[in-house]
Amino acid sequence: MTLRPDLAAIAEMIEPNSRVLDVGCGDGALLEHLKQTRNVDGRGIELSQQNVNQCVARGLSVLQGDADTDLADYPSQAFDVVILSQTIQATRAPAKVLEDLLRIGRRTIRDFTGMANQSGAQIEKALALSANGTRPIRADSLGPNLMAEGAIFLMNRRGGAAWGPIAGRAGSS
Repeated sequence: MTLRPDLAAIAEMIEPNSRVLDVGCGDGALLEHLKQTRNVDGRGIELSQQNVNQCVARGLSVLQGDADTDLADYPSQAFDVVILSQTIQATRAPAKVLEDLLRIGRRTIRDFTGMANQSGAQIEKALALSANGTRPIRADSLGPNLMAEGAIFLMNRRGGAAWGPIAGRAGSS
């Protein structure tokens, strides 16, 4: 199975045998790939019932739910990695969603740095996305954002427990 370039880059950041929550998992392509190639214990939450049905048909554990309201129901530190790919910009309360991600997972990747810094996040790794693939960037530099179609950030809570993957497309946040 061929993944979108952003999902492939996220998959490479996931440690084998991790417990993963994919928020806004879509049709489950990334979760299925992670289960097959990284042996993750993966779960998903997805707003679209049609996408949930596709995930279940793939044999994935995915619940229909809303990131704005349902993340509060997950226990703290329940996952090694929380993935949020092209979803944060669709939430009504992105700062609250980010806080829930920091609480639920030990690691999270996301696509914008200002709110992350305000939320006490530290960026470990940053990649710019383009039609040619991914390339490392400095997270605090504006230049790469002008030439990138999107970005992926691997972040953790500054001075505390880590948290996991988020990606986004340029112009979406």
